[in-house]
Amino acid sequence: MSRFNLIDEQWIPVQLLNGTRDELGIRETLLRSHEIATIEDTSPLVVTSIYRFLLAVLYRSLQGPTDIDQAKLLFTNSLPLEKITAYLEAWYDRFWLYDDKYPFWQIPTFTPKIWRSWTVLAAEHNADNAKVLFDHVNIENSGTVSNGSAARWLLATQTFSVSCGKSELAHTGTAPSATAAMVLPLGRDLRDTLLFSLVPMNREIIGHDLPVWERNPESVEELRRGVKRNTSGLADLYTWRTRTVRLQDEGENNVGKLAFASGVGNESPEQRDPMLAYRVDPKEGTLPVQFRDRGIWRDFDSLLPDKEHLAPQVIEHATVLSRSNRKRFPHAVMVLGQANNKAKIEFWRMERFVLPQALAGDRFIRAEIRQLLTDAEDSQKYLWQACCSFAEDLLSRGERKPDKKDVRRFVDQMPCIPWYWSALESGFHKILQEYTLDRDPDDIRYLWLKSVHDTLEKAWQQHCTSISMADAWAIRAMVKAEKTVLNKLKKLTAEIEKLAPQKEEP
Repeated sequence: MSRFNLIDEQWIPVQLLNGTRDELGIRETLLRSHEIATIEDTSPLVVTSIYRFLLAVLYRSLQGPTDIDQAKLLFTNSLPLEKITAYLEAWYDRFWLYDDKYPFWQIPTFTPKIWRSWTVLAAEHNADNAKVLFDHVNIENSGTVSNGSAARWLLATQTFSVSCGKSELAHTGTAPSATAAMVLPLGRDLRDTLLFSLVPMNREIIGHDLPVWERNPESVEELRRGVKRNTSGLADLYTWRTRTVRLQDEGENNVGKLAFASGVGNESPEQRDPMLAYRVDPKEGTLPVQFRDRGIWRDFDSLLPDKEHLAPQVIEHATVLSRSNRKRFPHAVMVLGQANNKAKIEFWRMERFVLPQALAGDRFIRAEIRQLLTDAEDSQKYLWQACCSFAEDLLSRGERKPDKKDVRRFVDQMPCIPWYWSALESGFHKILQEYTLDRDPDDIRYLWLKSVHDTLEKAWQQHCTSISMADAWAIRAMVKAEKTVLNKLKKLTAEIEKLAPQKEEP
């Protein structure tokens, strides 16, 4: 029996432009995209996967854009609602969450040896092979979740599952792009946000680019043998069957148990994902930028276009589209995703930045932003050297040379370096707002260097204050170490004076 059609049912969480929150079906979300501010959920993984899913629906319903001219026409004339409606009606029967033949993004013929808890769908919750800190759901008695929640987590698990060895079917690894930082330029409403990320595809590719709901489900025999294939396009990439899932139909409006195993292997590891930034590794070639503990802001330059075209294509596309109407320039950029250590998820994250308005012009600012970040990294090195000097002298007590590991451990527990980066991060968000179309880059760097200088000085002062009542050994070690910081502060002062705006003579 067919139940819970995602086209009609309320399951996509949104915030409307008037500030209210609601849950909508696929049809209403797309037809009312000009009334919606953002997709909104407590999970960054759910948010990202819904955006990618909606983009796949648009690629198929519009059969485009196939070039930049078509993309500009869509941006000017808005989404053709009649095409979207007709497409959803044509494929209506493929969007049932429960169905005997075509349950959405599931394998109807898969009957597992063990039915597992719904929690296996969500990285945020306990599963039988991955424990999450502070989650207290008992997987032996986990209860149920709503069909809407199950649908959202179904999208997230297909988009973000990482490789693990436990499966009833052949091992097929990690979802495409699952461990990279995904980038989304945000428009004034959901419609603009989607259009910014609707990067043109070749006409021949887009005609054969089939999302998961337009494909017949793979047989269990194929999945057991380890079926693999190449991606056919972005709609296919954004709806990849990473895991074999089948929700247990208990005839109610909730999900308690499900079948869960490996899915389809991806043989297109080198395909560029438009939402990812890339970097060139001397040994491993071109790799996607990933989240690190230190925060994505310290790699922010990788999100900005330049002649190398390593930045996310969605950013490049958004800046090109909005040049014809700068009032619709993306007001922000959101970076979402997770970090993992093999099969273990370390953290998931969502960060938001102002997108520099200077990108609306013809000037590349990636190198300028990189210089600012280099300034910050260089000053931190001096702070690190000072901390190492302090730690080494304090640990030695004049009698021995301490082990390097002991010195590093001591420095790691000192608060001044984490404080330096935390304080400087807020300053970086402010400096991005200075990148307007007519602002002189030297004036911006002048403001940034002043911020770096003051932050470095305060970080060291806080350390000095913390040991002001310590013994003579600590005071002596501090006085010796601070010469390194003072030397850097002097250099920064000289650079700041060179960049200082010239006062006009009366």
